[in-house]
Amino acid sequence: MPKVNPEILLWARKTAGLSPEEACRKLSLQKVKGVSAVDRLTALETGVVDPSRPMLLKMAKQYHRPLLVFYMSEPPRKGDRGQDFRTLPDHLPEVAVAITDVLIRDVQARQSIVRATMEDEEEAEILPFVGSMSISDGVPAILESIRRVMNLDYAQYNRQHSASDLFSLLRSSVEEAGVYVLLIGNLGSYHTAIAPEVFRGFALADDVAPFVVINDQDSHAAWSFTLLHELAHIWLGQTGVSSTHSDSVIEKFCNKVANEFLLPEKDLHKLEVFQNTDYRELKKQISSFAYERNLSSTMVAYRLYLAGSITKNTWFKLSTEYRNLWNENRKIQRTRYREKDGGPSYYVVRRHRVGGNLITLVQHMMALGALTTTKAARVLGVKANNVQKLIESNSLTNPGQLA
Repeated sequence: MPKVNPEILLWARKTAGLSPEEACRKLSLQKVKGVSAVDRLTALETGVVDPSRPMLLKMAKQYHRPLLVFYMSEPPRKGDRGQDFRTLPDHLPEVAVAITDVLIRDVQARQSIVRATMEDEEEAEILPFVGSMSISDGVPAILESIRRVMNLDYAQYNRQHSASDLFSLLRSSVEEAGVYVLLIGNLGSYHTAIAPEVFRGFALADDVAPFVVINDQDSHAAWSFTLLHELAHIWLGQTGVSSTHSDSVIEKFCNKVANEFLLPEKDLHKLEVFQNTDYRELKKQISSFAYERNLSSTMVAYRLYLAGSITKNTWFKLSTEYRNLWNENRKIQRTRYREKDGGPSYYVVRRHRVGGNLITLVQHMMALGALTTTKAARVLGVKANNVQKLIESNSLTNPGQLA
């Protein structure tokens, strides 16, 4: 058996977003003969002690890496996550970036299984809208194309009663067009939650099985905006990751597409505010205007800034306050869920995150014998023994709406 390069062990832990203490807990490393768990891990990562095969198997599972990686001569080069469209906050913890990389790597693995299975069963169809346009075509042209492909019923669109209802309608239309939309904001535990400032959305612009991932740690009102922003990336043929802020030309362009879809400029003019408007009154007007249209208050404030109706400083102040308000409301909602025996069931939550179309595809491919239960579990992001129950639950209720 080849000797393991200890640099691989250190690299695998760090890119999994784990501190030494967290890794010790996940690997069940404990103090032995006066040697602390962290010191035992350090001994493995510096080559003082060789890891046993059972330990390597644990590391493969907890670090989200294939076992074969640990037998490579040196750490592999950073995987391709596409373009990085983000402008990240200063002094961002390394662990936050590492966790995002693990999430993206996981989604890419799921997508590759989906595409390969569709090709093997000769059910792969090229989606002509993927990569069909460029920035030079302009916002109106891309908007027209997206609307045509989504084929929305605008009477139904205008009847939605909440931001969640609006997102469910948009998601359903997008998935009908062939794009899989996932809601993921952590690696399966709140300990690994990723802030929207680090990762808001990810587009995988594949011409057979395009994926859009939305950070469900963000506000529900922001999900629709992120979905449309990432769709613009898919129309441009760009795979990459986005955050809440970026000064890049591409990000600003995709923002304009999402903004104009959700809040056309002609409707924005109905909100009459000026740079000398009292701040508290301004905040109240924006919140009311956004609520009536199932939109994010942050997005409306950003549109006003772009239109020159408010200053950049005012926009940043509003954005911060809306974010803080969302975080406070989220804490309250979590408390209420705990008081109601934990809130929605596991399968309701999982179905909402994965999306009905992906579950339906997995069910179809399993029926054909093209997907094993193990691979189906990987695609759906659940344990193998939960696959069948998740599939069964998908036929009972609307997967686009979280109960």
